[in-house]
Amino acid sequence: MTVRREGATRVIASVCRAAREAGLRAGMTLTHAQALIPDLAVVDARPDEDAEALERLALWCLWCAPLVAPDPPDGLWIDVAGSAHLFGGEAALLRSLAARLRGGGCAVRFAVADTPGTAWAVARFAPRGTTPIVTPGQMSSAIASLPVRALRLPAETVEALHELGIERIAQLAALPRGALSLRLGRNVMHRFDQALGHEPEPLVWSERPDLIATTRKFAEPISAPSTLERVATDLTLALMQDLARHGLGVRRLDLGFRRVDGGIQAVCIGTAAATRDGIHLARLLCARLAGVDPGFGIDEATLTAAITETLDAVQAEGLGGVGRAEPDLAVLIDRLATRRGLRELFRVVPVESRIPERSVRRTPPLAPKTGLTWPSALERPVTLFDPPQRITATALLPDAPPAFFVWGPVRHRVVRADGPERVRGEWWISEAEVSSMRDYYRVETDVGGRYWVFRDAPMTEGPRWWLQGIFG
Repeated sequence: MTVRREGATRVIASVCRAAREAGLRAGMTLTHAQALIPDLAVVDARPDEDAEALERLALWCLWCAPLVAPDPPDGLWIDVAGSAHLFGGEAALLRSLAARLRGGGCAVRFAVADTPGTAWAVARFAPRGTTPIVTPGQMSSAIASLPVRALRLPAETVEALHELGIERIAQLAALPRGALSLRLGRNVMHRFDQALGHEPEPLVWSERPDLIATTRKFAEPISAPSTLERVATDLTLALMQDLARHGLGVRRLDLGFRRVDGGIQAVCIGTAAATRDGIHLARLLCARLAGVDPGFGIDEATLTAAITETLDAVQAEGLGGVGRAEPDLAVLIDRLATRRGLRELFRVVPVESRIPERSVRRTPPLAPKTGLTWPSALERPVTLFDPPQRITATALLPDAPPAFFVWGPVRHRVVRADGPERVRGEWWISEAEVSSMRDYYRVETDVGGRYWVFRDAPMTEGPRWWLQGIFG
């Protein structure tokens, strides 16, 4: 628990969860708190250091979104509208951000909504277990049951509302606006309208001092799609010149448009490898501009190199035919990622494992090669099932391949077979693997289908049969 001075009195500035559960709260005098809990652990509050730490944390969050800002004393604003697609959606982004913050010792709660006010209210006051992602356009229902202090109202205003019998936001919404504003001031309905998106709420976004960015302001607001594309292209080409002077290539670009109403529209693109190819990057940005809502017009655009890497100059094709020995796949990967999302792109690499479904894993498309290869003498199917599919099979002799098997509603008659190839469990993983054993067979059916099947116990023990893969 931390304390601060208010004149000659020491009052509580913040409390931990245990102290809150014991009945302590911010604003309570230290004398009162120590009367309730005599052995209370107290440290002096350092608000300046807290503010600096919160600003650093906000800047750290730039890895996941182009627009971040501290919300003192204990919150952050993160505009994920333009970057969620890079992580597979809002839910995946929240999981990744939560894992990193909690791994650093932070206790966090999140909410995603169309407006800052609704996100703030849901993150702090929604019951545990409530989905943190508010469906677009459903702000009113998301905050209706929350207490009125979730509207970020001063404590005296909240107390005045309680005296009127108004505890929940839904009760507030049912009252006449004029009479309420006359009695309690305009701020109550102002905060309510901000939460529902009826009034704008401009935020002051943080900027990392070492970021390379370029900005263009417009004498007249712009909104035409063709104009936005031209601006994005011009900014990209200008930014590439700055990056070249610093010897850097970009891995993520953030393009933010400031509307005349103070709102921000942002788009992000990521690249598979560091690049300064301005035309390529401009095309990726323009492909994202369809999601930008210019509102009544845009008066400023800023393009930021959010993530950069050192990029040495490359000799282009010229005298002597000097050039790249291999085609640059990064351009193709970036275009596909813009359409499908980077998480949908991968390549398969070998893993040192005897068990087929463990012998491969996904890796990013341009990840460095590990040097591992599959044994060329082992024939493996093109399609592997993980987990293997259960089938019903009958073998005429012990340890013989199946004469036929049933997979789903189809019965397959085997005309050719090869095997068995015995694969034992990996005893170093668990004790259950010590006695594990599989006998694999490559079989061909009467209609030409080729399958990879196995049984995991001898015939005398009533074997179970499984389909592991399909050839060609």
